[in-house]
This record gives sequence, structure tokens and C-alpha cells, in this order.
Amino acid sequence: MKDKDEILCFFSGHIREILEQARLDLGRLQEIRLRAEKPFLIRLDGEEFFLSGQGKSLKEPADAWVVTKREIRETMELVGKYSLYAYEDELKQGYLTLQGGHRMGISGKVVLEGDKVKSIRYISCLNLRLSHQITGCGDKVLPYLYDETGLKHTLIISPPRCGKTTLLRDLIRQISNGSREHPGRTVGVVDERSEICGCYQGIPANDVGIRTDVMDACPKAEGMMMMIRSMAPEVLAVDEIGGQEDISALETALFCGCRLLATVHGSSLEDIRSKPLLRRLAEEQIFERYVILDNLVRTGVIRHILDERGRSLC
Repeated sequence: MKDKDEILCFFSGHIREILEQARLDLGRLQEIRLRAEKPFLIRLDGEEFFLSGQGKSLKEPADAWVVTKREIRETMELVGKYSLYAYEDELKQGYLTLQGGHRMGISGKVVLEGDKVKSIRYISCLNLRLSHQITGCGDKVLPYLYDETGLKHTLIISPPRCGKTTLLRDLIRQISNGSREHPGRTVGVVDERSEICGCYQGIPANDVGIRTDVMDACPKAEGMMMMIRSMAPEVLAVDEIGGQEDISALETALFCGCRLLATVHGSSLEDIRSKPLLRRLAEEQIFERYVILDNLVRTGVIRHILDERGRSLC
């Protein structure tokens, strides 16, 4: 986890003081959420807590600090380094990627230009999602993703907030670096929302391996085609596939000989088979390994690892 000062520097004076007094375990902290005229809220290990003006954690909002519009405005000025116009392209996507790989989600009044988002004004809600790199979290999974022919096409299936991006990141790192058993592979990562690599000014803040090339803040389908044309990846990694364009790009990558490493929202292989766009991938056994996560006990639990036919491997 990044150090405390790196997180605190994003927030305005009093919000920073509250967080300092709270003495939070940054390793467990997932979100810090500010809503104008609403209670100050954080998320730790999947649980929500309110914070008082003295940094006390509360389960009920009655005595929580009520965030002001001024605190929202001052926080935005800090994260935008007092030059928000320089971040217009990111802002219209609804977030800013911050140093350290963290992401500040933003909502407010959307300004349209034709049918496209031009900017967001009157920002009233901020959500800092902290980047957590857990080195080695893929150790137990990785051996199941190889056989005598090499790395298998792999899909990680997970509900939200179950650690799929964290697992994907560590698998990318290990596949890229290689080991005694498996030589390192050139990995191309298309990181549409800057969540996998946490790029800041083009450089990954997270360790994604020594043979990894990153196409940052680029739509997945377009980025996959760009990566294949320009960087000749042996492995292509993407987070949260879903649209028809994504599926078509994955199929093109297959024909180009790339190994696929991807994630998708879902709860089971049956869930994936029920989705029209993904059903064909499952029926044609495109993915040879399915890693299924849940958070019933804790975030990031590996519930099943299945082969292309849905048979359990562990």
C-alpha cells in the first residue's frame, strides 16, 4: 500500500485533518467518498463507516461530519493542481487518475456537445478509489493457467469489489517476469480506466512486470487492435470485457496468436453462458480456464478454477 501522506495530500484541510485523526489502516481502506451536504463516508474491507469531525468511525450517520461544497471544491483544486482545464479529457470520462495509481471518481452536472459529454461542472460528489497492489496474490492461481502447451486463454469471473483487477494485475506481473518453470512473455495491457497499471503521465505506478507494454486510457476494442499492430504482444490483457466491439477484438487477437487474459463481471460460468454476447465464447470454448471469485468470506476468495468444459481443477 502507498504511504499515508500520498493519500492525505489529495484532500482539503479539514477533510485531511479528519483522516489523520482517524488513523485508518490504509491496507484495508478501499474508498473515501465525499458528497456535498452529506455525511463523510469511507469503505474498509467492504464495510461502510461514517467519520465524525474528530475522525471517529461510526456505523450510523447521526454524528458524522457533513461534507461542505467548499471542501469538495478545494479537494478538486488540489487533485487538479489548480489547473483543471488541463484534465478536461479525463474529467469528461468521470474520473481523474492520480499519482500512485489511485482514481478520483467525479459526478455533477454534465455538459453535452451534441450527444457527447464535453465536461462536468458543479461537481458535488467525489470518490477516491485506492489502488491496492497485492504482490503474490496470483501465486495459487498461476499454476492452473499453464499446461504442457503453455499459457491458456483465461477469463476471471467476479462480482464487483471481489478483487478481480488486483488478481489480474498480479498475473500480468508474473507472466511478464517469468519464472524457472515458465519463461517471461511480452504482455500488452489495454487499461481503459487506468485501473490495472495506475499510469500517471504514461508511466505505470503499479508493478506489471518487465515485459509489459501499456495502452493507457484507451477504449478496449480500439486499444487491442492498436496493441496487436504496434507491439506484437504474446499475451493480451484487458479488464471488464462486455461490448460487441470487445468480443470482436478478442477474436481478432486469437487469430493473431495472442494468449488472452481478461476479466468480466459475473458470479459463475452459468451466469456468463446466460449473457448473449458472452455465450458464444463459452460455447466455443474460447477460454480454456475460468477463475471465479467471490467475497462471501473476504475479498478475493478463489471459489473455483475451471477448464474450458466447466470441469473443476481445484
